Order: sequence, then C-alpha cells, then structure tokens
Amino acid sequence: QVQLAESGGGLVQPGGSLRLSCTASGRSIYNNIIGWFRRAPGKEREFVARINWSGSSTTYAESVKGRFSISRVNTEETVYLQMNSLRPDDTAVYYCNILESISKRPQLPWGQGTQVTVSA
Repeated sequence: QVQLAESGGGLVQPGGSLRLSCTASGRSIYNNIIGWFRRAPGKEREFVARINWSGSSTTYAESVKGRFSISRVNTEETVYLQMNSLRPDDTAVYYCNILESISKRPQLPWGQGTQVTVSA
C-alpha cells in the first residue's frame, strides 16, 4: 500500500519562497499523476498543481500560476512544489495525493499535510 508524506512547510515572510516535498513509500509512484492541494483555515480543500508521470505535463490553479512550480524526481519517488513570491493568502496546509488518470480525483486518504504560513 503506497503512502505519501508531505514535508518542507514553515513560516515565511511575504515574497519569500519554500519548497515542499511529497515522498512515496510502500510502492513506486513512477507511473502516477501526482497533485498538490491546500486547505486554508475555514475554507474547502482546493487544487494547486498536478504533474504527469514523466513531468512533461503540468497544470496549475490560476491563483498560483507564474509563482509555483511542480516537478518530480522519479528515482527519488518524490514530487516537489517550489513556491515563490508567497503571499499571505497562500497560508494553508498543503497535501499531495495520487490522482486518477481520467477524472483527476484524489485516490488516497489524505495524509497529515505540511503547514505553510506566510506572515510578516
């Protein structure tokens, strides 16, 4: 059974950067679409970005386009989310998940996530 673990969150000032990691254990995620999501306080969980198995195709939410970049290193079973020009409204718990190939729906129970706080 595959498990994903998120890490890399923290407290950062507006305009700063963070890199989140999503690392798999239990089996390889080599051929899976991986997505990042986030849930801000008092809000529903929302899609942030996704990447296909090879890294050749990426999709972003409008709110993060041009600021966030998703990538993967399959030999490390890890997907990264580089977040630049962070804003206070990026504050949220960030989660990763395996996405079903057609519907793009998350397939696994949600993990613990990693907290990102953007504040001066």
